[in-house]
Amino acid sequence: MSSPLGHNFIGGQRSALGAIQLHSLDATTGEALPHAFFQATEAEVDSAAKAAAAAYPLYRNLSAERRAEFLDAIADELDALGDDFVALVCRETALPSGRIQGERGRTSGQMRLFAKVLRRGDFYGARIDRALPERVPLPRPDLRQYRIGVGPVAVFGASNFPLAFSTAGGDTASALAGGCPVIVKAHSSHMATAERVAEAVIRAAERTGMPQGVFSMVFGNGVGEWLVKHPLIQAVGFTGSLRGGNALSKMAAERPQPIPVFAEMSSINPVFVLPDALRSRGERIAAELSGSVTLGCGQFCTNPGLVIGLRSAEFSLFVEQLSAQMNDQHPQTMLNSGALVSYGKGLEHLHGHAGVRHLAGQPQQGKQAQPQLFKADISLLLNGDELLQEEVFGPTTIVIEAEDETQLRAALGGLRGQLTATVIGEADELTAHGWLLDALQEKVGRVLLNGYPTGVEVCDAMVHGGPYPATSDSRGTSVGTLAIDRFLRPVCLQNYADALLPPALQNANPLGIRRLVDGELTDRAI
Repeated sequence: MSSPLGHNFIGGQRSALGAIQLHSLDATTGEALPHAFFQATEAEVDSAAKAAAAAYPLYRNLSAERRAEFLDAIADELDALGDDFVALVCRETALPSGRIQGERGRTSGQMRLFAKVLRRGDFYGARIDRALPERVPLPRPDLRQYRIGVGPVAVFGASNFPLAFSTAGGDTASALAGGCPVIVKAHSSHMATAERVAEAVIRAAERTGMPQGVFSMVFGNGVGEWLVKHPLIQAVGFTGSLRGGNALSKMAAERPQPIPVFAEMSSINPVFVLPDALRSRGERIAAELSGSVTLGCGQFCTNPGLVIGLRSAEFSLFVEQLSAQMNDQHPQTMLNSGALVSYGKGLEHLHGHAGVRHLAGQPQQGKQAQPQLFKADISLLLNGDELLQEEVFGPTTIVIEAEDETQLRAALGGLRGQLTATVIGEADELTAHGWLLDALQEKVGRVLLNGYPTGVEVCDAMVHGGPYPATSDSRGTSVGTLAIDRFLRPVCLQNYADALLPPALQNANPLGIRRLVDGELTDRAI
């Protein structure tokens, strides 16, 4: 069944005898908000998938300009969501209004950025090798390649970014840009927010004449498994826990037709602090780092969860300064009660380990998360202890001291794949530690110098990905324009008459895009 907006919006608010009712909660009080939702049935998920599959050939064959108009319309609808919407998101997530307003701008900005990608045309990846009929011993046929959307995509929203990584977030924007209809599984921690955003997307689809079924959303438990296993779904975008991402990847791999899962899952984002930098500005680094650790109550996937330095008087003083800064940080409300429970369990594991010592922070209690600082023996990293590989989702970090650079090299080898790694140092010592900068490129998706990993710019050059377990596929990114690559696949057309070719591959190059023609890049007609 669908809402009054039509079949694009499946499993929304409705009245149905015997349906399982779901409630959105106030993140601060835990009380139910006056928004009732209903568990989608397997039949409704099937209906959404079939609608998306029917929309796919129509949608992917629309011109890039038409799809860009759709994305721009979504952006306009998101920007038009008023103060009542911001207040609703604040109640569901406990995030401040300034953060929500900024995230709304980022979300609409992502849509407009992908509209720009569509108009630019490089996403086609157009390649042309013209026929060589006189070539000996064998002639070459005319071969032309471009990229098309993979098909209907299931998107799982994230709890920590109710807008930018959720219903109309980066996965949805990049999949729609690629020509793929999208079915969103609404996140249970902000269902009312998800509904308002979904309504905005559907209004944009109707305004721009998109095919019915190009976007839909379902609510409830168990619907994710139905989506991933549905034979018409061709790819999955997910942001969440390692456990959740692994479960979805396993389901997708075990299908009769396996499909890719692009999951952003777990990262501890190590920060390496070098002696000269600590000597010249250690107190400032401590203040900035503590701010990064506690920003947004530590609920960012790029939160710095590990701080590694070389044994020295400067590092010892820095740890004291960092401890003082963490003691001065205030407790904050987390996104939901489940996040707070998970944070508490992570702290218990740290407190209970013989190789870990607590340095700063008030005891965890009540309904808010207390910032914490720990110090772990480097042997845990050298010996592959699971504790230091597990992300603690919240405002905490762990300090590790390496005996010397030999031990630092060994410790680096003990790190698993990460989204980011940061090196803080002076110019000369960064040059001297070129080996570290080079080695980190093999471990992470983004290496930062003299900055902090929290804060991910949405642009062409950004990589928000990394080797497992940071993501399920290190070749992609979930932020930035390269994210569209996850939902495209190449197709080669051989011996096609020019009139049968898509515009991206026609001789006249009506789109005016840059193409690889007989091994040379050109935007000219051929």
